[in-house]
Amino acid sequence: MEKTNKRPIIIDTDPGIDDAMALAAALFSKELDVQLLTTVAGNVSLEKVTRNLLRLLTFWDLKIPVTKGASQPLLRAARDASEVHGESGLAGFDFPDGNQENLLPESAVAAMRRVLIAATEPVTIVALAPLTNLALLLREYPEAKEKIAEIVMMGGALGRGNFGAYTEFNIGVDPEAARIVFDSGLKLTMVPLEMGSIAKIYPEESQKMASLNQTGRMLYSLLQHYRSGSLDSGLEMYDSTVIAYLLNPSMFTVEKLSVQIETQGAYTAGATIVDLAGFYQEPANCQVCVNLDSTKFSTWLLAALANCP
Repeated sequence: MEKTNKRPIIIDTDPGIDDAMALAAALFSKELDVQLLTTVAGNVSLEKVTRNLLRLLTFWDLKIPVTKGASQPLLRAARDASEVHGESGLAGFDFPDGNQENLLPESAVAAMRRVLIAATEPVTIVALAPLTNLALLLREYPEAKEKIAEIVMMGGALGRGNFGAYTEFNIGVDPEAARIVFDSGLKLTMVPLEMGSIAKIYPEESQKMASLNQTGRMLYSLLQHYRSGSLDSGLEMYDSTVIAYLLNPSMFTVEKLSVQIETQGAYTAGATIVDLAGFYQEPANCQVCVNLDSTKFSTWLLAALANCP
């Protein structure tokens, strides 16, 4: 592949309203080279998230390869978040039919391996969804690890969860996959649930968004149907914080910590045990975002969306 000054990335996603916001910021960034988009069951079913991604790309008139990944977790029954994102996953806007030419016949894991092996420089994997595809990649194609620069993920929680008492959705849907990723020895950056709770969109920002461009109007329409918070009290923008970290990490406070994934607990399966105080004396295996400048985030997000059509 031709070398560019852009950072090469693969985005693994499950659109999802907040995924749409993150994708808009990433796909129109002058600093990121999105080489592949992969889908995984998460916010809604695999078929729906893939359809949603193809519709978004058609809306933006973009030609980026898409591949379908895992339709269910490694060991557990599939669960979704349609109560947050609507039955379709992108409730609130009438999208055009997706261009099927963007969809490749190969599996997400095979496509990831192909892109990684062919890469002339290490590739960053951006995970906005349950980690099933990444676990399968690491398990089936360990030779691809040396081409992964870093995995930056939206997932986990420093404290309380949104899927269980201590469990965040993306990790909780497939804890076994998350454990494989966190035990991989790769460079990991975790942008946890709490960052999305800081990175809120309020009515003033949403009105500015609607006035930016066609993308801003589309996202504004989606936000009217997003059920993670409310427009009055602030809508939590989880996935966009990952793109913010990639493009402007200085707005975050980051600590190198030990993070372990609970898979056995009757009430805590999928919990991320973030050892902030060093209780367990385990070596650090993850960079963890522990704080975020909300004003800088809002300014960055509106500027990023202004780059969209």
